[in-house]
Amino acid sequence: MSKEKEMTTLSTSVGSDDGQSLNVSVDSIPENSSEFNNLEEDFKKMQQEMLRQMDPSYLKTVTMTELYDTVYPGRQPLIDGLLYLGTYLFVGAPKLGKSFMMAQLAYHISTGTPLWNYTVRKGAVLYLALEDDYSRLQKRLYQMFGTEGTESLFFSVSAGQLGKGLDEQLQGFMHEHPDTKLIIIDTLQKVREVGGDSYSYANDYDIITRMKKFADSCGICLLLVHHTRKQQSDDRFDMISGTNGLLGAADGAFLLQKEKRTSNAATLDVSGRDQQDQRLYLSRNQERLIWDLEKTETELWKEPPEPLLEEIARRITKDNPVWQGSPTELVLFLGIVMKPNTLTLKLNINAGRLFNEYGIRYENSRGHDGRKVSLHFEQA
Repeated sequence: MSKEKEMTTLSTSVGSDDGQSLNVSVDSIPENSSEFNNLEEDFKKMQQEMLRQMDPSYLKTVTMTELYDTVYPGRQPLIDGLLYLGTYLFVGAPKLGKSFMMAQLAYHISTGTPLWNYTVRKGAVLYLALEDDYSRLQKRLYQMFGTEGTESLFFSVSAGQLGKGLDEQLQGFMHEHPDTKLIIIDTLQKVREVGGDSYSYANDYDIITRMKKFADSCGICLLLVHHTRKQQSDDRFDMISGTNGLLGAADGAFLLQKEKRTSNAATLDVSGRDQQDQRLYLSRNQERLIWDLEKTETELWKEPPEPLLEEIARRITKDNPVWQGSPTELVLFLGIVMKPNTLTLKLNINAGRLFNEYGIRYENSRGHDGRKVSLHFEQA
């Protein structure tokens, strides 16, 4: 009898620790459940894909269809038509007024006030003035801007070098000030590593690539002040000191030049991946030491209007800031004649422009119940 009692006790409980019934645990995971089988199949596919990507011989590719089906964030300008997020060189001869120009850019972005005739988007700014001291900075800023200070503009006259403290310092600053949009390093030479191959193409390219990776990961603009060489060139940007590796890895460059060192007139040539090449004619204000814009060589090219974006901007406003639904519902909401899949492709490709020009963020996701799109008005 005792043996029968013992067998009965063992069959009614998994164990005294969890108190769960054996029958309950078995019934909760049906062996023939199609949902369980689908999850198991998805997990196997995920494992196979991870192993494939870890293979050194694997080359990751995307199809044209996948490109069109993906929403990539656009590069929002800090100064419309002039300065964008990314990594840029600002180059000129020594003692030409580059540092005054850097102070001017830093002040306008930190306060959000227009620069010349360009719209500026406000953000915190870190200015590493590594060839100055705080006393000189104080006098310079007072002469340029008077007593109108700002809590969003930070200065430092000392910093580590790349690979020797700078990386951690910049990461720490970004952690403390996540609203930072611009970091100026004046000059690049002060932070670059010292080595026998410092001026090789590979080393120059690697330095800018490392700094670009940081800027892109933080979503900021990194402006590196650098010098020109003495030799003249038909292509002005060939006058950047060092090898072509610097400009080759950067998103663009600004070149400040004077025909005569004693003159107050200068040209600012701009070249980059996200803006058209242009030349600005500047003059130095003798009293305030700021740079004034005299004229531009050509008018900035603007993309032609996109009716779809204009229609969305008419409907998604400060008073009606959010819309969510399926692509089919969006077609009906906008009152347009267009196939839903065509609509999402056009919005995927123009998402950056929709945000930059109209302040509307577009998102596209796929769930179990189909594709969903959302529109959010975020412009201040």
